[in-house]
Amino acid sequence: MNAPVLPAIRHSACPHDCPSTCALDVEVLDGRTIGRIRGSVDNDYTAGVICAKVARYSERIHHADRLTKPLLRTGPKGSGQFTPIGWDEALDRVAEAFIEAERRHGAEAVWPYFYAGTMGLVQRDGINRLRHVKKYSRMFDTICTNPAWTGWIAGTGRLAGPDPREMALADCVVIWGTNAVATQVNVMTHAVRARKTRGATLVAVDVYETETIRQADMGLVIRPGTDAALACAVMHVAFRDGYADRAYMARYADAPEDLEAHLQSRSPAWAAEITGLSVETIEAFARLVGTTRKTFFRLGYGFTRTRNGTVSMHAASSIATVLGSWQYEGGGAFHNNGAIYRLNKMMIEGLDALDHGTRQLDQSRIGAILLGEDDALAGGPPVTAMLIQNTNPVSVCPEQDKVLKGFAREDLFVCVHEQFMTDTARMADLVLPATMFLEHDDIYKGGGHQYILYGPKLIDAPGEARENHFVHVELAKRLGAEHRGFAMTPREHVDWMLQKSGWGTLEALEANRWINAQPDFETAHFLNGFGYPDGKFRFRPDWTRVKASNMGPMGPWEAMPALPDFWPVIEAADETHPFRLVTAPARSFLNSTFVETSGSVKREGRPTVKIRPDDAARVGIADGDPVVLGNERGTVGSTAEIFAGLQPGVLVAEGIWPNTAHPDGRGINTLVGADQVAPYGGAAFHDIKVWIRKA
Repeated sequence: MNAPVLPAIRHSACPHDCPSTCALDVEVLDGRTIGRIRGSVDNDYTAGVICAKVARYSERIHHADRLTKPLLRTGPKGSGQFTPIGWDEALDRVAEAFIEAERRHGAEAVWPYFYAGTMGLVQRDGINRLRHVKKYSRMFDTICTNPAWTGWIAGTGRLAGPDPREMALADCVVIWGTNAVATQVNVMTHAVRARKTRGATLVAVDVYETETIRQADMGLVIRPGTDAALACAVMHVAFRDGYADRAYMARYADAPEDLEAHLQSRSPAWAAEITGLSVETIEAFARLVGTTRKTFFRLGYGFTRTRNGTVSMHAASSIATVLGSWQYEGGGAFHNNGAIYRLNKMMIEGLDALDHGTRQLDQSRIGAILLGEDDALAGGPPVTAMLIQNTNPVSVCPEQDKVLKGFAREDLFVCVHEQFMTDTARMADLVLPATMFLEHDDIYKGGGHQYILYGPKLIDAPGEARENHFVHVELAKRLGAEHRGFAMTPREHVDWMLQKSGWGTLEALEANRWINAQPDFETAHFLNGFGYPDGKFRFRPDWTRVKASNMGPMGPWEAMPALPDFWPVIEAADETHPFRLVTAPARSFLNSTFVETSGSVKREGRPTVKIRPDDAARVGIADGDPVVLGNERGTVGSTAEIFAGLQPGVLVAEGIWPNTAHPDGRGINTLVGADQVAPYGGAAFHDIKVWIRKA
């Protein structure tokens, strides 16, 4: 008998919107088929562990509902009525629509739109090359990172921090504002290793009893948007009880005396009233981190998705400076490593053609933009043509009622390049089938670690699915957009970027599988100084000068606190809206990705909203009841889930389900406001006042 043919193990990197960007080992069965995906054991951050949804990626990449042909809308917008057409005709139609929009209103009437459907630098960001060469409207990225990055950089001056693998060397790991079990599994890998090997204490801070809270030794469930109050009380105790490292602050911080005086009134009793925690719990947490030098604060994105989120991130990161935790291996704070890579993306993005005079439109305000609200249009013409790449604004963006009305405009041409028929694709005039990450070449960098990874094409795409780079190049030909980058392959782009960035060649990267970009210990721990000219951490930041990449105009910054503080600008409950809603990530979905795979849907079940037993009884709701949530932005149908792990008056809805999964056809982000978070924008997805009633 012939021996069974074993699958070939090939290597890649996860392309999805997660800071882990895991190194992957992929079973390739033949030229079109994969088997199981596993985390690379050889990569010491991934450490052989990946999330279940990516492990079963064959469900997604070989799904029967993959888009495989270009589709032309034949019925009313949103009807789902399409007919297949050829690629040449489809691209010709897109080019004609863009040329007509430019003829009627100028180039800024065209708005290429994308976000994090893939994190690959060539396939994701190459759309900007077309944008910049043609002078189409620029895009202000505000869905996710702005409040978090701004708050971090406000203190440190640089989007970087200690080696995240050092969590395994800590004596206390504080996972703050991220449900790592569901969204960053590798954080748990290293944190749990510290507990097993060193007896470290694992602390989790969040707004409901997540799986991460359940696995922690100390779990702190606070009211949404009150993180800065907790942080200030911890620092109050540090100064009061002698845990503050005054010698460290004298050398590395700008205003420790001002901070100490400011915090005298920010006691645990003060914070208890705001956060909903007991004074005893706050004191115990402050004592733990104050007496444990090697405390590693792993700060996530979730707690910054409130109207005071930037201030909360700054306050939480300030604790490590007050305690002097940065000095120790296994100590300090970490959020994102974006600044360490120094990648030259000039060729990928066509940055030599960038005109800063071209208007910049806020992606979170797409509803207001498409409805022609003057302030949202930034003084420019209406948007009448769009190319939407690997993102699903009709499902994920705030103020869904506005978004849907905007996409229903008959004078708006929309082309969507996508892998499945998403809510946004259903509203399109043309739908183009897109490849997935194992079907094209690309390069990735980790936000939650320090590796640059290459992801080669491993299998052929189904049907006529084409990579993003193909669409950028073919449209450029039809639109007369000239740039050297359009004549390069993805591999050539990767090689050019690596060499120009000082990281060697693509050939070397392929041979080594990844590049470790982690700085030395002194740099990573800011022992050579923080990222300001005087090398000092800013307790008192200048909010007008704190900018991460691609930041837009200043938002409502004038009333921001000068020093770390609780800033009460959250959308507070009132008589009409007695509850506060958080739209948290689901374990089996990633934004609106994986909602089509049977394993993920089976695990999540259906859209639900978590409500405390006493709150449910007060409004006459039982477990499993159909419910309606609402505010001035709209209403959403869901199902009640009685859940004790919440503060009173708090609701949690996990996961972005397709709009059609809700009984009224409206997704959960209908209830989210698109007003800008200070100081540089962002959407407050976890900061929503609502009412709830039985349907």
